[in-house]
Amino acid sequence: MQKLFTQHPETVGETYFQHMYSASSFGLKMLGGAFCCFVHAILPFMFEKKGSEMITDLHDRMVTNRHRSTEPAAAEAKTT
Repeated sequence: MQKLFTQHPETVGETYFQHMYSASSFGLKMLGGAFCCFVHAILPFMFEKKGSEMITDLHDRMVTNRHRSTEPAAAEAKTT
């Protein structure tokens, strides 16, 4: 049962709690971005670029500047 909670975090080089923090921070940022987009839909003069800026920031954090290994095989190859 514990493996259900730790298997995926281990594949990205995180503990369960590190992954919880990271995923939660992404989720909160996405909620903020969604709010900005909905407000912009109604009031087009507000948050003109904020939604796309938030998406770019999330992409940079998750893909471009990721320091942890995203593939278990790559992590294993580095240790052998």
